[in-house]
Amino acid sequence: MYPANNAIELNEQNLQKIIDDSHSKPLIISFWAPSMPETVDVNTLINTIVSSATDHILFATLNCEQEQAVAMQFGVRGLPTVAVFQNGQPVDGGSGPQTEQTLRDMISKYLPNQMELDFQESLKHIEKMEYSQALGLLTPLLTQDPNNNELKLRVAQCLVETQQFDDIETILSSVGLQDHNTLYKTLMAKLELHQQASNSPEIRQLELALEANPNDHNIAYELAIQYNQVNRNEEALSLLIKLLKQDINVEDGQVKKTTLDILSALGQGNSIASQYRRQLYALLY
Repeated sequence: MYPANNAIELNEQNLQKIIDDSHSKPLIISFWAPSMPETVDVNTLINTIVSSATDHILFATLNCEQEQAVAMQFGVRGLPTVAVFQNGQPVDGGSGPQTEQTLRDMISKYLPNQMELDFQESLKHIEKMEYSQALGLLTPLLTQDPNNNELKLRVAQCLVETQQFDDIETILSSVGLQDHNTLYKTLMAKLELHQQASNSPEIRQLELALEANPNDHNIAYELAIQYNQVNRNEEALSLLIKLLKQDINVEDGQVKKTTLDILSALGQGNSIASQYRRQLYALLY
């Protein structure tokens, strides 16, 4: 791997290897000469443009005064000259004075778009087990591309790893059969284990008790706590908000405190927390 933000200096020894590397990612070559300041400016502009995308594109420079024989192989007739290579072949380029905009327009055609960059960044976070950071990138991507099964699986993965199970079943049920891969099966297995744990005899007993006594605040509050302990947070918050709508200080304010604690634990980026935080603030203010 070449150092980030540094251009590769082409010469006879490394030329073929660098050209071969364009089979894996696009290669930008800037032909320049130290005696021509405008060519140095082009190098600087290209380096700036590609500096944030070094995982996706290669940038090399050829000193045509120092490597005249190599420059002749490319048939360079004037400077500055910029060429783009893919799969070992020239596919784009231009000669003569270049502005930053013309260079950006040329190079952007060979860079991944912002969605692709954000997705790749999310995968890096997942690899480091930074699931909350990955989810922050993936959630808006899924909003933009709601039918993308790969995005759905990665969002579900992050939700599982951050113990946010409320939306996972809906997401996984919408994944097409063709994408029921190893990750999908792993996530389904984890979801089923969670569902088994979250339907404990204690919870079922409280649910039956609440059905028989729907106005019993103590039972509803205890059931909400049990739901929260097994990450059934939406059901927990629904019960708590219902109690608070009846009496904002029910259970001597303990219900309000528990609701705030759950919302705080879920964090600002959680969609369920946002929904119930608005309802709570409407009751408070």
